Amino acid sequence: MMRAAVVHGVAAAAIVLAVAVTARADGVLTEMPEAPGGRPDLSGVWQALNTAHWNLETHASAYPALLELGAQFAVPPGPGVVEGGTIPYQPAALAERDRRFENRLAEDPEANCYLGGIPRSTYMPYPFQILQNGDDIVIYYQFATGIRRIFVGGEQEAPLDSWMGWSNARWEGDTLVVEVTGFNGQTWLDRAGNYASANATVVERYTPLGPNHLQYEATIEDPTVFTRPWTISMPLYRIVDEGFRLLEFKCEPYAEERIYGHLRKPGTEPPEGATLQ
Repeated sequence: MMRAAVVHGVAAAAIVLAVAVTARADGVLTEMPEAPGGRPDLSGVWQALNTAHWNLETHASAYPALLELGAQFAVPPGPGVVEGGTIPYQPAALAERDRRFENRLAEDPEANCYLGGIPRSTYMPYPFQILQNGDDIVIYYQFATGIRRIFVGGEQEAPLDSWMGWSNARWEGDTLVVEVTGFNGQTWLDRAGNYASANATVVERYTPLGPNHLQYEATIEDPTVFTRPWTISMPLYRIVDEGFRLLEFKCEPYAEERIYGHLRKPGTEPPEGATLQ
């Protein structure tokens, strides 16, 4: 019942804020909008343009997980977004990360259309929309139609563990600082098997660099996995295409065969090598 109430409240807030945001003009902004109270208005559609969704750490180009996929799914090189260059894993946790990487085709929750979690949802290769109205902030993610409410001034603990966690926030000057807890421990941080546990705390910082750019930082603390807190950072870019709208990407149908195919009645399996449409 509590979970249903939380979901209903988030959806209602998203609808109300969406109406407010649609009244704004499209196009390139020349100055950062202000919300009531003089805070920056972060409303808009944003996207990270980097290779962090493949691997947070510095990485060279690599073969795809299946050679049959060819160059279409080869891993592009990237400079990494981790402060200091390396995630400070404990030895056993590093071995677990490597195991996950070797089994990424079977175990990465992205392939099953599960929610990306925080901070992964921010730098997945899909846009997301921030809806802000005073102290009410909702973020809508295109992948798996994820919705997340941020409670500015909130101090409540997570009522239940979830993929996206529970977000309480405060303003520090023009920076929105969000503390996220209450994770279910099933999310990954990228496609390379990097991960945190259900004990993780993520502190995000959204800082305007100008009207069309945000600096995003996320500090991850999890003493059961890492030897110390560590930080990732990257710019986020406002999508300024005239008339752009965030479209739904309901990926569940593409994961059904993968998740539930073993439940098929004998004799109803698709032909070997068949492509599902």
